Amino acid sequence: MKYLPFLLFLFGLGLFAQQPPQKKEDLKIGLVLSGGGAKGLAHIGALKVLEESGVHIDYIGGSSMGAIVGALYAAGYSADQLDSIFRTTDFRTLIQDDLPRRGKSFYEKAGSDRYAVTLPFDNFKLHFPSGLSKGQNVYNLLSRLTYPVRSIHDFSKLPTPFFCIGTNIETGERLVLDHGDLAQAASASGAIPSLFSPVLIDDKLISDGGITDNFPVEEMRKKGVDYIIGIDVQDSLKDRKNLKSVIDIMTQVNNFRTINAMKHKRKLVDLYIAPDIKDFSILSFDQGDAIINAGEQGALLVKAQFDSLAKLQKAAPVARHVDIQDSIYIGNIKIKGNTTYPRDYVRGKLKISTDAKTSYEDLNKGLNNLTATGNFRRVNYELIPRQDKGSDLELIVHEQKNKTSLRASLHYDKLYKSAALLNLTRKSLIFNNDITSFDFIFGDNLRYKFDYFIDKGNYWSIGLRSRLDQFEQKVGFDFIADKVPEGNFNVNKVELDYLDLTNQIYVETYFLNHLRFGAGIEHKHTRLKTETILEQREEDENLPFTVLEKSNLFGPYGYLEYDGYDNVYFPGKGFYFRGDMHFYPYGTDTSFDFEPFSIIKGKIGYALRVLPKLRFLVESETGFRLGNSKMSALDFFLGGYGNHYVNNIQAFMGYDFLAQSGNSYIKSLAQLDYRLFPKNHLMLGYNIANIGDDLYEDGKIFDGPDYTGFSLGYGIESFLGPLEVFYSYSPETSESIWFFSLGLWF
Repeated sequence: MKYLPFLLFLFGLGLFAQQPPQKKEDLKIGLVLSGGGAKGLAHIGALKVLEESGVHIDYIGGSSMGAIVGALYAAGYSADQLDSIFRTTDFRTLIQDDLPRRGKSFYEKAGSDRYAVTLPFDNFKLHFPSGLSKGQNVYNLLSRLTYPVRSIHDFSKLPTPFFCIGTNIETGERLVLDHGDLAQAASASGAIPSLFSPVLIDDKLISDGGITDNFPVEEMRKKGVDYIIGIDVQDSLKDRKNLKSVIDIMTQVNNFRTINAMKHKRKLVDLYIAPDIKDFSILSFDQGDAIINAGEQGALLVKAQFDSLAKLQKAAPVARHVDIQDSIYIGNIKIKGNTTYPRDYVRGKLKISTDAKTSYEDLNKGLNNLTATGNFRRVNYELIPRQDKGSDLELIVHEQKNKTSLRASLHYDKLYKSAALLNLTRKSLIFNNDITSFDFIFGDNLRYKFDYFIDKGNYWSIGLRSRLDQFEQKVGFDFIADKVPEGNFNVNKVELDYLDLTNQIYVETYFLNHLRFGAGIEHKHTRLKTETILEQREEDENLPFTVLEKSNLFGPYGYLEYDGYDNVYFPGKGFYFRGDMHFYPYGTDTSFDFEPFSIIKGKIGYALRVLPKLRFLVESETGFRLGNSKMSALDFFLGGYGNHYVNNIQAFMGYDFLAQSGNSYIKSLAQLDYRLFPKNHLMLGYNIANIGDDLYEDGKIFDGPDYTGFSLGYGIESFLGPLEVFYSYSPETSESIWFFSLGLWF
């Protein structure tokens, strides 16, 4: 017991260290917020308790997520406002730069719907992106939220003085970010390596402040405060059972340094708060509510100290509240940083009017349009106050130096079988705003697609396209009966080899981001052949197959399309329309008596949310041929399931691919999509159709449906694209057919 007095003395010192200092003229309190990824949301819960106690924060500093929360608090937001903002934020979209499909141009939609992986490929060297996300959505959100303090570039002049920490990723230098654009500084400090790309500020490439100083208490001591509260949401070390992923291991390695540094940093804090967040990770944004609550519970343990601190402050707490702007008045638009892409190109993508009021939704859509092109690493902006009204918009674009990319996808379905796609895309090959793309598809059926496109935004764009498509499919003998010599073949089905080569030159323009009109001329070569039936030929024509039909067609075409679907594979919202017409006045090397003919077709669809997890899709389409041509390859074909349509081949549940055909058809689909879990779809569908020759002329097009089919399917949105399985049934045939589709369609 001889050590008891000494232990009591140490215990007393510990209590004294946690007590607030004696009352003085006015106690200046600094608040330090550590980084911690998603766990940084706990700072919001702690701030709520601070406010309830009446504590006035005189200076705030932070790193990483602590910098993001701290910047908004410094801008004047209350803790309750931050709680509301972050609880309603879709972090998956925010982090992944998941640009809405509705914000992309048609060309960009086609790319995201077709390619699963995109990697830089300059000088024949494959590179990996500097982060999974550019951080554009994070910056857009912070820019909107910090709009009320847009004219303040000295962070010490904010409603609450502020600083944050960044890391020069080239030199490893610790940087104190205390001036400039608040949104840019906070997003740079929060640019977690491998998750977000670094941010360029003053010609310095800046990344996560937590790399060099995840708890900047020493910097806070320099700000002249009397008392420092520190909230620590950093990780503790994990045992081997909890080191399950690359992210876990990378975080653990970084934690060696930060945990060791905290042994010293804790001693510099007057009141240390460490909420119980051990059950969360830096990516647990989907558990944001629980993390905020954990921060609140951790702060409640020291609420008595908060109450005592409030009594020592002379200045009464200011009423915190910021009115979030829904729209802004934009005077002029200035563009900086563009060297390759002209001003007209940038303005054409941005689609923002000057001297007019613009909603933040439209501004973000414009920024997303620019980002979606892939031509810019990042698009920053500043709103510079005008003396008369509103602000001038100053865009700072950082052009993508990479001009070449390698893209890839994998796919399997019952029609094309297994397929792998390898794409090479080159931008600015001839002109600054052109795109050259070549798809090589190998597997069970060799295919290719070549595109050259000069993108002029809202003006008339010019394109060249060449595409080879082919597949094999069993069809009924009736399909080819009139194309082979008469005879007793005793054949039920034949293996049909379908080949299409199409070359096009076209122009198109955009009336809105979702609406385009185009016209052009095309050459189309088609060939139908089979090895099931062989004709008697001369010896010099001893081919192992029979050509059933072949042709070379030439003519103009035009189209009008509106694509407002939020997802091409699982539409849950939006409207779709497409109508096109092809006229073939000239044909050569045809195996049939050619006469000029036209093909006209259209499709309309609408998707809406019925309940939070239930979506409803309805689509109708029709098509017909004008003219007396006996050509079969461009007939309409119904059957099967899929999103890749060659010529006039259409999906129809309940029947196998190419099961029914004719020169005219009408079809409707109704489908319910219940989203059991995120990215999981349980689908129930019903489709009806009429198809045959000259249905419009005979007046049979609107008769009761001759063909119907039911389907029940399950789909998962995966990294490689949709993974789907469908059971379908047709009452007319009393047959069941299963369809499998793995990966993006191409």
